[in-house]
Amino acid sequence: MCVPECQKKIAETLSRRQFLKGAAAGAAATAAFMATPVNAKEELFRPMQLRISKVVDLTYPLPPNFPTFGGAQQLTIKNVFNLKDNGYNLNEWVLNEHTGTHMDAPFHFSDQQTADQIPVENLVGPLVVIDIREKAGRDPDALVTEADIRRYERRYGRIPFGAIVAMWSGWDEFVKTPKFRNADAKGVMHFPGFALDAVEFLLANREVKGIMVDTLSLDHGPSTDFAVHYKWLPTNRWGMECVANLGKVPARGATVIVGSPKIVGATGGPSRVIALI
Repeated sequence: MCVPECQKKIAETLSRRQFLKGAAAGAAATAAFMATPVNAKEELFRPMQLRISKVVDLTYPLPPNFPTFGGAQQLTIKNVFNLKDNGYNLNEWVLNEHTGTHMDAPFHFSDQQTADQIPVENLVGPLVVIDIREKAGRDPDALVTEADIRRYERRYGRIPFGAIVAMWSGWDEFVKTPKFRNADAKGVMHFPGFALDAVEFLLANREVKGIMVDTLSLDHGPSTDFAVHYKWLPTNRWGMECVANLGKVPARGATVIVGSPKIVGATGGPSRVIALI
């Protein structure tokens, strides 16, 4: 049993020890921080230091009749086992990799990374939304240009390190109609995409991990040379097509997480894309 004076002495001793221990730990942490170089990989994770107030799904549900670039159905679902007869449900899919909200991996247009080889840190980044709805409303072949990117930066600031840049053309309005493909009498499609000068600007001047569109292709509908695909993907950067709900996220300030397929050798595939606000 400890008398009051004894208790006071012990408390003072413990307090001093805790103070010295805390000070030593703080000094060690400071020294470790000062000794650790600030590098690009550390920068990649700084956008994740945020409070999440809202989660937005940027992914479309994928039924068999989802519109496709080629026009033909690219998904069939066959029930193999069912709960009534087998005790559990199981389906078999026959699926084209480039269906629904899906990734174009670098390997799609180059000999670079397949979908499973993309580093996981390259699937997370600050979201930048370039709004071209006004000109897309006037011209279905509208493009995100370098001028659009510079205009965005004048208003919202420089595109942050490790960003994921999305084109918002408002084309999601047509996803359940023939206008999503918008093919003319000759079969030529007309929908917005990125311009070559825009991706050249991003490659030369900004550290961007991926680009996204709310249409069927990174290149606009009438493209015959797929110049954006051939310029962007061989640099081991990815693209995401048929992205949904860009109108529900801010132009700047959200963080994107891409749940891309990790199938060995895949050129891409349906993905779950999530924005954290």
